[in-house]
Amino acid sequence: MKPRFIVINPMKLKEEIELQKQKNIAELNDLDEDTRLELEGFRTGTYLRLEARLKRHRWHKKVLKTRDPIIVSVGWRRYQTTPVYAIEDHNGRHRMLKYTPEHMHCLAMFWGPLAPPNTGIVAVQTLSNNQATFRITATAVVVEFNHAAKIVKKIKLVGYPCKIFKKTALIKDMFTSDLEVARFEGAAIRTVSGIRGQVKKVAKEELGNKPQRKGGQIKGGIARCTFEDKILMSDVVFLRAWTEVEVPQFYNPLTTALQPRDQTWKGMRTVAELRRDHNLPIPVNKDSLYKSKKRKLTEKEKKKAWEEKKKKEEELSKKRKREERREKYRKEDKLNKKSRRA
Repeated sequence: MKPRFIVINPMKLKEEIELQKQKNIAELNDLDEDTRLELEGFRTGTYLRLEARLKRHRWHKKVLKTRDPIIVSVGWRRYQTTPVYAIEDHNGRHRMLKYTPEHMHCLAMFWGPLAPPNTGIVAVQTLSNNQATFRITATAVVVEFNHAAKIVKKIKLVGYPCKIFKKTALIKDMFTSDLEVARFEGAAIRTVSGIRGQVKKVAKEELGNKPQRKGGQIKGGIARCTFEDKILMSDVVFLRAWTEVEVPQFYNPLTTALQPRDQTWKGMRTVAELRRDHNLPIPVNKDSLYKSKKRKLTEKEKKKAWEEKKKKEEELSKKRKREERREKYRKEDKLNKKSRRA
């Protein structure tokens, strides 16, 4: 029995594929944008948040700063963008980094056209020809898209008591509005003295301030908080939390091929370049400076330190006495020798 060969007409197959494609587009056009994105995925040329595994080049002298513009070459595209650097913790949290690490990889989130995973990326800081140092700032590779991941950073909110009951207090200057208080309901707080507490709800205006009928100003953002113990008016209340960081939607394509050869393409400048051009000093925040912190010693540690100090002093005194005795014996020997010769 002879084997049968099925002959497929490529033109007919193309027509069937095109017809099915038109049917799919017609069906998808009737859906809303979110449902269509869930079914179809991201279309070619869509601008979205890209995630790359980045490492600073070992020959580049400076570290890279978050939101400083860089020029990236992704596939056949070249454009300028402002990345946000992050690192994934053990619990899956994407924590924002102000600068890239020295000798390890980090995640770079930036805005740009859709690129397939494992696409290589080369980043440079500037296109000018007067750069004396190594030009390539970093190398990266596009990783799988995870748009559910959010970049977060630490914040510390500081507040002060304005009215104290037994174990409840009204805290002011921690939040700017009642909506912000509602957002942080149930958050853990702590005083400087170590008393723990919790944000309960928005406080009434009449309790936190003077009544409006007596000329008091309406002030929002006062929270009712409960504590483990009664706090003092001099206590400072802290709230440590995480806040989401948005990736800047900045995409500036390079137009070097459209410009004359004698002109140089100019994009967004870094903050350091702007300060240098306008002779602006770097602002110094005293609270951000590192200070040497001395821990208070307990009675046991004080006694131990005093004993060690006393022991050292005794050893020094013994050594000094020994040296004095030796010097005395040397002098006596010299005198004895002189008397014998005489």
